[in-house]
Amino acid sequence: MPAERLRVACVQMDMRLGDADGNFAHAEELVRAAVERERPDVVVLPETWNTGFFPKDLSTCADRDGQRTRETFSRLARELNVHIVAGSVADARGGRFCNTAYVFDRSGALTASYDKIHAFTPMGEQLAFAQGDALCRFSLEGHDCGLIICYDIRFPELTRTLALQGMDLLFVVSQWPEKRSPHLQTLSRARAIENQMFLVLCNSCGTAGETRYGGGSALIDPWGETLAQAGREEEILAADLDFSVIDGIRSSINVFRDRRPELYHV
Repeated sequence: MPAERLRVACVQMDMRLGDADGNFAHAEELVRAAVERERPDVVVLPETWNTGFFPKDLSTCADRDGQRTRETFSRLARELNVHIVAGSVADARGGRFCNTAYVFDRSGALTASYDKIHAFTPMGEQLAFAQGDALCRFSLEGHDCGLIICYDIRFPELTRTLALQGMDLLFVVSQWPEKRSPHLQTLSRARAIENQMFLVLCNSCGTAGETRYGGGSALIDPWGETLAQAGREEEILAADLDFSVIDGIRSSINVFRDRRPELYHV
């Protein structure tokens, strides 16, 4: 049986651009602090926390085939008995760089990985990272979950596709700039409401180069209500997700039954 409640902790991390060693040490420190303070079932990190978004020369700091990420967070998940949605990392793989997310269960097993599908062309991400071509779904304590990275949230057809496959919980890991923070908050609430699911947003904060990142990490319920919200600085926030509410919401406003897909052309 799926767990009725999950406690989720977001690590809103301030990372140093291009400093992989420093960022790995700091990420581990924050994950340990989150587990000690909040006793969560799941800990979540933001986008490209190992390098920041993104250094001019990724070859000096990107992970190699995710090896360091997989070794570090497999060990931590097993030691701390916690699921870890290890954000995403700049990952050197197959002669190219990818923006790759990794998910680990309590035993330390890698349960999912995902290469970001939509490159943020206004910042030239497509010139630095290859784009993925597969969706990300995985099970966590019996719940159907999905994961997307930052710019992906602007494409509602991606999230709806995951929802139609049965998703109850969406993780959004991001490095979203402060000047567009209202967009991130609005889009996160909209994705939760329209798909009648929980949404966990873990954003970064601090400054990389000339870009200030906006924080504002949040845990949002299927009604679009914010269960916990971070400010603009580094912090850990947590909330309990009560999955028993989903069936009532979906039966009272049954958008999945009332869809007219034969009329949609996307």
